[in-house]
Amino acid sequence: MASLKQIAQEMGVSVATVSNVLTGKGRVSEDLSARIKAHADAIGYKPSVFARALKTGQSGVLGLVMPDLTNPLFPRIAQSLSIAAEQRGLGILIGDSRGNADRQREAIHWLADRGVDGVLIVPQKGTSPEAPAGLPNVIINTASDPRSAVAADHVGGGTLLGRHISRLGHRHVALLGGDPVSEVQQDRIKGMIAGLGQGVTCHTIWGDDGLAALPALAAEGVTAVMATSDLLALGAHSRLSQSGVRVPDDISLTGFDDLPLAVAMHPALTTVAQDMDSIAAHALRILTDRIAQRPDQTQGVAVPMQLVLRASTMQAPT
Repeated sequence: MASLKQIAQEMGVSVATVSNVLTGKGRVSEDLSARIKAHADAIGYKPSVFARALKTGQSGVLGLVMPDLTNPLFPRIAQSLSIAAEQRGLGILIGDSRGNADRQREAIHWLADRGVDGVLIVPQKGTSPEAPAGLPNVIINTASDPRSAVAADHVGGGTLLGRHISRLGHRHVALLGGDPVSEVQQDRIKGMIAGLGQGVTCHTIWGDDGLAALPALAAEGVTAVMATSDLLALGAHSRLSQSGVRVPDDISLTGFDDLPLAVAMHPALTTVAQDMDSIAAHALRILTDRIAQRPDQTQGVAVPMQLVLRASTMQAPT
């Protein structure tokens, strides 16, 4: 099995230099760091979790608590965090809250009992999760949550969509949310309203009642529906189609998150995309700093979102 000593001998550097490069510590030039990493990969070097645990008292494993893995957004977030952890030589152990606040608390303590070095928490909507005392943790939520260390800029994403719809001339708009308890959805709607600007009439509707109200709102003159998720947009498209309202000819439609279903819909859905890789990189950096008891360098980071224009929006009907 390849070792640090072997890499050091073959690269003509010290074992300490190799260790610093592969653990992200110390100062090594970018060129030398890249060559050492490439050589380590080429000879199949894998860090020994057991050796590191004995030396540092840390397991090299992080916990991740997700709200509901049946929602297609959250596995994408989990994958990005897992990749970012692997790049730091760390593993991820996942606990699923399954849409339940009590289960969220149990998942956090279950991970703590298994000796994780720290825990990443994507909170269940309307909850304030707490990790056991002494366990480093990072909350990934939204900017309006003062505990959030990093998140997508949900207000900014909503603003991008609102400006797009306003520029298309829509002046009567329905804002469709799933649950008003959700801080993320409230922030998205706040951004939509800001982006739409003055002179636009907004109808904020929620959940199944909101979906049921869409055909009547279309008949009353609403020309655009802005949903707080792509899944809600899919539900809105179905309700509107069933009532004979065409997207986008009669009514424009937008979503949020740029899930794979956004391009599977017909017409393809205008939405905004989260930069999952940047969110994961920020979260892992903050958590590893807290585990190492280094001062927090960043806090409350809001990662910009990107507008993705597709065929579900068009100029407002005249």
